[in-house]
Amino acid sequence: MTNKDTYDKVFMDSFSVPRDALNAEFVYQCVPAWDSVGHMGMIAALEDAFQIMMETDDIIEFGSYTIGIEKLKKYGVEL
Repeated sequence: MTNKDTYDKVFMDSFSVPRDALNAEFVYQCVPAWDSVGHMGMIAALEDAFQIMMETDDIIEFGSYTIGIEKLKKYGVEL
């Protein structure tokens, strides 16, 4: 499984959405599951999957599927 596949799987599992929903328009609160609790669950799953620990500012700024890709680069995760 590639890093991109892992990233997508975390989103699909966390928010119960199909892969084709994951695009630039997939943003915080675009689905009911992506609320504050869902956000922290998704962050925890990403940290576990990629064995990283994100900084608080990055967690707060992680407001969309595409922003997340950029944020993960900071931690050496290339998608």
